[in-house]
Amino acid sequence: MECTMNKLAKMSGISTRTLRYYDEIGLLKPERVASSGYCIYEEEQVNTLQQILFFKELGLSLKEIKTLLLAPDFDRERAFEKHLSALHKKRDQLDTLILNVIKSLTALKGETTMTDHEKFDGFKQRLIDENMKQFGKEALRKYGIKAIEGANAKVRGLTQEQYAEGERLRLEMEETLKAACKTGSPAGALAQKVCALHKKWLCLYYPKYNKEYHVWLGEMYVGDERIRANYDKLVPGCTEFFRDAINIYCKK
Repeated sequence: MECTMNKLAKMSGISTRTLRYYDEIGLLKPERVASSGYCIYEEEQVNTLQQILFFKELGLSLKEIKTLLLAPDFDRERAFEKHLSALHKKRDQLDTLILNVIKSLTALKGETTMTDHEKFDGFKQRLIDENMKQFGKEALRKYGIKAIEGANAKVRGLTQEQYAEGERLRLEMEETLKAACKTGSPAGALAQKVCALHKKWLCLYYPKYNKEYHVWLGEMYVGDERIRANYDKLVPGCTEFFRDAINIYCKK
């Protein structure tokens, strides 16, 4: 198969401007440039573009995609298997949310009834979606798809009592964190109590607690602007204080 930039753009649904940009940054270069000046792409480049679009769909940046594609151990078949697994998971999540919204609407209209269990499933799915939005990309890179699927499966398996306990722990953790920040000591008793509460909270939602993950999560809180802003609403500088307290806690 051989095609020009215009033909590839129409076939893939992306603009020629985008293809030129991919060429400029070394992400996708044409096989050759014809004497007429047209960029010519062959099957290998078409396959690579497909791979790029899949990675973009999973939320990876162009810089991250380039790193993956240029890695010596990059395996296209294994990448497609991972894509397929991620897409199946995404479809299942969307199906669950769509069904929950439909049931909620019909229940509001009085056409059907919705059990507490069904309502609760919607909350759990929302929690999974929020976690994936906040941590999914970094977690996928560091721990792999199996770890993420294991964590999501544990959330889906929560009982109503466990879910309620998670909310109670979160609220207690936030109140204790506000008080701990006022002491200014991440090694103090209150700060370390926050970390112990945080560990209990993590154990509800993640298959296997370990200190490495706990420390990584603390760094993630500081590095993610949205999460940092959320914690810093409690007390300015709260997120870094929390991270420091976690590091001390996990060194014990």
